[in-house]
Amino acid sequence: MRRAASSPLSSAVRRGKFHSSSPSSKEIEVFIDGKAVQVEEGSAIIQAAEKAGVTIPRFCYHERLGVAGNCRMCLVEIEKNPKMAASCAMPVAPGMRVITESAKIKQAREGVMEFLLANHPLDCPICDQGGECDLQDQSMRYGADRGRFGEAKRAVEDKDIGPLVKTTMTRCIQCTRCVRFINEVAGTGELGTTGRGNDMQIGTYVARPLASELSGNIIDLCPVGALTAKPSAFAARPWELTSTESVDVMDALGSAIRVDSRGAEVIRIVPRTNDLVNEEWLGDKARFAYDGLKRQRLTVPLVRVGGRLEPASWADALQLVGRRLRATPPADVAAVAGDLADAESLVALKDLINAAGSERLGVDSPIGDGLPADVRAGYTFGATLAGVEDADAVLLVATNPRREAPVLNARLRKPYLAGSAVFGVVGDAADLTFDYDHVGSSLGAVDALRTGDSAFARALRAAKRPLVIVGAGAAEQRGGGAVLAAVARLAAAVPALLTPEWNGLCVLQNAAGRTAALDIGYSGGSADASSAQFVYLLGADRAAANLSPSAFVVFQGHHGDAGALAADVVLPGLAYTEKSATFVNTEGRVQRTRQAVAAPGAARPDWQIIRALSDSAGLPLAYDDVAALRARMADVCPALVNPDVLEPTSAEVARLGVAQMAKNGGRDAGGALSLSSVIADYYMSDPISRASRTMAKASAMAKGISGQQCSPSIEMSSSSS
Repeated sequence: MRRAASSPLSSAVRRGKFHSSSPSSKEIEVFIDGKAVQVEEGSAIIQAAEKAGVTIPRFCYHERLGVAGNCRMCLVEIEKNPKMAASCAMPVAPGMRVITESAKIKQAREGVMEFLLANHPLDCPICDQGGECDLQDQSMRYGADRGRFGEAKRAVEDKDIGPLVKTTMTRCIQCTRCVRFINEVAGTGELGTTGRGNDMQIGTYVARPLASELSGNIIDLCPVGALTAKPSAFAARPWELTSTESVDVMDALGSAIRVDSRGAEVIRIVPRTNDLVNEEWLGDKARFAYDGLKRQRLTVPLVRVGGRLEPASWADALQLVGRRLRATPPADVAAVAGDLADAESLVALKDLINAAGSERLGVDSPIGDGLPADVRAGYTFGATLAGVEDADAVLLVATNPRREAPVLNARLRKPYLAGSAVFGVVGDAADLTFDYDHVGSSLGAVDALRTGDSAFARALRAAKRPLVIVGAGAAEQRGGGAVLAAVARLAAAVPALLTPEWNGLCVLQNAAGRTAALDIGYSGGSADASSAQFVYLLGADRAAANLSPSAFVVFQGHHGDAGALAADVVLPGLAYTEKSATFVNTEGRVQRTRQAVAAPGAARPDWQIIRALSDSAGLPLAYDDVAALRARMADVCPALVNPDVLEPTSAEVARLGVAQMAKNGGRDAGGALSLSSVIADYYMSDPISRASRTMAKASAMAKGISGQQCSPSIEMSSSSS
């Protein structure tokens, strides 16, 4: 696949300028305001100052973006240099002496602020950036007490770039952070600058919305109020909000987030920095789907009476479920774990179903082979999320990371921009924001790589750090085990894939609750709930379509989706912003959410519902509080009680995972095996986003953009299966 040329603004990143992190980098000594500091050779002065604990003001500079050097706010003096230099664009030299505070620098900063404010509107009372605005803060600290410009301020027309980002371009100071992010990190290249001098503007080259799944990050990057969140416009001021650190569950990465709430309502969700997981980026679904938390919610227990779901008390609903569970033979009892189920409720449900005499525990997937759950290396992301940046050959099998994990897709762009990795895809040809060889669309293309003579096949076998990413959804279909078996055969032909130093076999989960379910002992498939007579759906919606009409169905969850419509009894649980719960991301990292807002109506924590049900069923569980439950979790899987700890996988264990994958092969796919991504619509993939009006608008926008693209801008390679 070939893409249009990248923006010139990407050149600094591709060259690695000022951002060297090689272990062999030489360190040199420089002096910042007389203080000696050791920094890597090639670092910028502004980076050396940060290491020395000295803050230099900036607008255009950002440590994760290429260098622009156009705001001039970071000017410093260098000893023996007649002119001041932009500290973001000037590399350090051995023995360099830098002055960051002087009368000359103070005057220069005041001049820069005066120019920036000359055309800036007096919007602070109505600007959503107020209270968090870099321009406000720096004008107070570094600006003068008056300006000398009396001319009329420049006005710029606002741009419509979609339902997520609101533009007020009169406030723009042309720092180009948004342009560099869209070009370098997101990779869609829609933003740029037009005009020169006083006529310079930032916008899309043609009138169209942004098509990136990471577009909301330009709101955080904007140092003024030119780009703000459209869904939360004029909703609150920052000082009115209560902030809670938590973890995102909209995909399986477990991105670090901060939930800002006022009272019982979530006002916004923004990313937190976690270099090991999401750096400081966040997908648009995770950022903007929060309005779905207050729509289509289940707030009271419901019992089906005469074909209709009617409100009931907790006691009546639990007693009914308990009686039906006791009356059902153990062989006919099954439980299905949904995509957003937390580890506490998964352990409690497993204990309850086991106490009832059944072992039929599965995950919410179509009737398929499922992932092997015996060895953790067979269903986790072995190389770690940060480790993908070290790969030199990457093969994507039956996955579209841009839809399934857009932040991971941005990480994959790093070795692409650096020119250190080649990419291949087996599955649908799609715009992944980086060039790749489309190896094929059938399973035979994976086997062809073992002995094939294509350029990518040779590169994969010769790579020192090859990476194979398999979409977990590939195994969640009839015959899906054949995909895993083909990958296992490929692993045997690429020795560098599994070594003591490198685990390049990665399964990309697409659901936040999936890894924990497999850790706890749920089968990787649906546990064939279609033949059970008592089915407990823990937030599971897809499985509802395959249940027996005679089955007694219990649905426990927080949204009235497909599972609730098929249920005989509905028990209202809590969403991730309303509880403190444990999740395990796709790489096996244990993380915990924290309660940010109160539970709506009569909804209760999920594990407490199951604990109360166990009493009604005459099968009381042996824990009454979270501490005791987590002690039980430690017995089931010790890793579940070690938050933010990622246990390394040895090469021997990784090979056991490959062996488990190989055992799943050989089943008949009926000629219908698909290698497409299981997520067809990024914006509508879970009950929260499906209830979100904002995501509905974004989904319609994305479909409109796709419909306008008459001919795809891709070119297939000559190598195919």
